[in-house]
Parts: sequence; structure tokens; C-alpha cells
Amino acid sequence: MKKRITQISTVFILILASLIIFNYSKIKRLIHTISLFDENVIAQNFQNMADHYPVMSLKKSNRPLILPERKYYQPKGQFSFEGNQYDIKQYLTDTRTEGLIILHHDTIIYEEYYEDLEKNEQHISWSMAKSFTSALIGIYYEKQLFQLDDPVTKYLPDFKGTGYDGVSIRNLLNMSSGVGFNEDYGDFYSDINRFGRAFAVGSPIREFAKSLENARPQGTFNHYVSIDTQVLAFLLMEITGKSITELTQIHLWDPLGMEYDGSWIVDEDNIEIALGGLNASLRDYTKLGICYKNNGFLNGNQIIPSEWIKSSLLMDQDHLVPGKHNLSSNIHGYGFQWWIPVNNQNAYAMGGIYNQYVYIDPVNDIVIAKLSANHHYKKQGHITKTMHFVMFEEIIKDIIKSESRL
Repeated sequence: MKKRITQISTVFILILASLIIFNYSKIKRLIHTISLFDENVIAQNFQNMADHYPVMSLKKSNRPLILPERKYYQPKGQFSFEGNQYDIKQYLTDTRTEGLIILHHDTIIYEEYYEDLEKNEQHISWSMAKSFTSALIGIYYEKQLFQLDDPVTKYLPDFKGTGYDGVSIRNLLNMSSGVGFNEDYGDFYSDINRFGRAFAVGSPIREFAKSLENARPQGTFNHYVSIDTQVLAFLLMEITGKSITELTQIHLWDPLGMEYDGSWIVDEDNIEIALGGLNASLRDYTKLGICYKNNGFLNGNQIIPSEWIKSSLLMDQDHLVPGKHNLSSNIHGYGFQWWIPVNNQNAYAMGGIYNQYVYIDPVNDIVIAKLSANHHYKKQGHITKTMHFVMFEEIIKDIIKSESRL
């Protein structure tokens, strides 16, 4: 009997060992994902995502756009938020800024790197990737391959019977799909964290998207659902027959004149994490912002249709307007995967968790881009987005004053 128990135990241990060996990379990735935002490793993780997750590569442009430089400006002064004063330099430190670049009239007037980030180094975009995905949607919308009010299930029939059944492309772009989703990164059991763990162990992101359910009528409430962007990526892949990496290389990386290589994180099926898996340098993130500010024109090319840019920032429904708390879960306005700050509705921004931003002020011809590893984000939440937008506005005011003195 003892011998029999020993034999069974040995077989069990061998099976367990085999499972661990066979799934070692997935287990290692899951552990890494759970500790991704830990204070002592967050900056290194954000700068080295390709070391831990599978990626598809983007090659630097054959016609790189080298931005002119006139570095005379230094961020300084204070900004006020909810009755408190914050020193700008200290706030940049407190939010663990890894890179900050400021352009005026498409010229770099300030550029600095911290936390070991280097100018040519890739850094995770998080949700800034959504604005890149939107740009690709706009390029193919101009080709008249679909209409914005078409239901996405017209092109993705496998989503019939899911929370996305009948949802229009427009409402996906506006984060108004009506799909229920908890995007609280501080909640271990939230939908977005469930998504991260499912991705880490190799679950297809398409199947995860199909698991979501409708929570309210589409087009009535602005609620941030990252998977909405992923469904837009599935649409692009369906109508073009190309991967998001191929589309990004052809329509954005090459014509925008990206100076450095980039990459998209992909799942086990080589499907890009379009909701937040882009990796690029600080300078190259900035170029999409410059392009939008210049009505889609950059590096000698009309890259993004100017009408698409206009439509992307048009808040023509009440639930998209900043401050409509009863119609939105966000204080800021929302366009086609772009934020419209409540404190300056002439500006707009792409934004990612842990304080990644490209902030565009077309009136003053200024673009500010910031990469961060703010490990406090889980506790501070989206209030830090508002604080950054207020800080950016103070920096812009100071730049205009500084320019008048030159």
C-alpha cells in the first residue's frame, strides 16, 4: 500500500512538474503582470515591456523627422488645484516623470529624461495607443470602407449575441458602447485587471471581448471601456486583411517620420493589444500630437484626413461634453479616443494610466508630452489626469510670457 501511495505521489509530482515546465513562460508572465506596477520596478517595467511580453516590431522611418531645437525653457512656478498650491518641479518628481518634452511652433524648447529612460528608448503607451488606433480608423473611414453609424457586427459577425451586438462604430469611438466594464486599476478583481491576467496566461483577447455584456443603451452615457478600442482594432483587421502592426507601419510610423523603432504587444494569437500595448520613444509619441495640431499634415504628407481630426474632437452629444456628470463617468470630455480637458476645451490630449500624456494646445501652438511611472496612481486614480491638465495649462501660460520677453 505504501509503495502504491509513493508511486501515485511520484506520478502526481511528475505531472505537476510537467505542467509547470510546459507553462513556465505563462506563469512567469502572470507573476510579472501582478507585480508590474510595484514601486521598485515600475519604471524599469514600463521601459522594457518587450522583455516580458511578445511583441510585433515597428521599424523606424526611412525619412525620419528630426525636430528642430531651441532649448531655452525650464518648467517652473506653481499650479492651483482644489484650493492647494503645487510646485511644478516637485509635482513632476512626485509623479515619477520619466520623460518630458515641450514644443512651441514645432520646435523643441525643453526635453529631459529621468528614471534611466533614454531618448531612443521605447516606453509603454498604455491608453495613448487608443489615439493611434483612432487615427487608423480615420484613414480607412476616408476610403469609405464603412460608415460610422454601421453596427460593428456588420463586419464582425462573431460578436453577435455579445455585449457588442449592434453597437455602432461611432459609439465605440466615443466610449459610449453601453458595455459594462470596471476600469479601476486599484481593484484587483476589476474587469481591466481580469483582462490583464487573462492576457498574461495566454487567453485570446478576442474571446475576452466577447465575454462582456451590455449594461445600458448605447450612445447615452460616456463610460470608459478599453475593450471598445480593441473591437475597433478587430474591425480594422477585418476590413483591411492586415495586422495593426502593418497598418501602423504603413500609415503612421513611416509617414510621421518616426526616428526610432517601436513595437506592439500581442497576445498568443499575435493580435495587438490596441487598447494600450504600443511602445515608442517620447519624441515619436509627440509626432502624432504635432500631426493632429497641424490638421493631419506632417513631414511633407497629409497623413490623417483633416475632416477626421475635426470630427474626432467634436463633442456633439451631451454625454461627451466635459462636466456632464449625470451623463458621463468622466469629468473631461471625450471625442474619438481623445480627451477634451474640462479646464480648456480648446485643447485635447491622448492619455494613459500612470500619467502618460500628449497634450495639444492648437491656439498657442504648443505640444507637451510626458511619460511617467507614477506608482501612486492606483490610490490617486483619475484625479491625476485633471491635475496634469491644469499643470500643463500653467506651463503654457509661462511659455507665452517667456516668449514675449525674448
